[in-house]
Parts: sequence; structure tokens; C-alpha cells
Amino acid sequence: MASSPRDLASRMAGRRKPDDGYLRETFILPREAARTRARDFLSRYPKAAYMSGVESWRELPGGDIEFTMRRLRSAD
Repeated sequence: MASSPRDLASRMAGRRKPDDGYLRETFILPREAARTRARDFLSRYPKAAYMSGVESWRELPGGDIEFTMRRLRSAD
């Protein structure tokens, strides 16, 4: 049984197929910096060409945001 949300997230990440065709980047940033980073990522890798988007996000106890962005690997 998971003892913390972090343990559960790690366990679930281990179940993800590593070769599903997506590249993922995980960031931990203050809220405003996270918004800026996500906008920059989506500008660089538009959804129409890369099927990019925010895969998951959560607010950490200190107020920072942890989020994972994904995009298609084959579009490179």
C-alpha cells in the first residue's frame, strides 16, 4: 500500500508503457513560472503537429506546481 501520494505517483509511473510514442518532461516550478513554461512548451510544440499537452499536474505542499508535459516523439 502506498504511504504517500509521491509513492503512489511513482508506482503508477512505473506502470506506464515506456515506448508509447511520447516524450515526457516533468517540471517543479512556482505557479507563475509553471504557467510560462507550459505556454512556451505548447508554443514550441503545437498540439496539431505534436499532440502535445499537460499530461498531469499537482500542487505541492510548498505551493510549487509539479507537472508533466508530453509530445509525440515521431514528430521530431
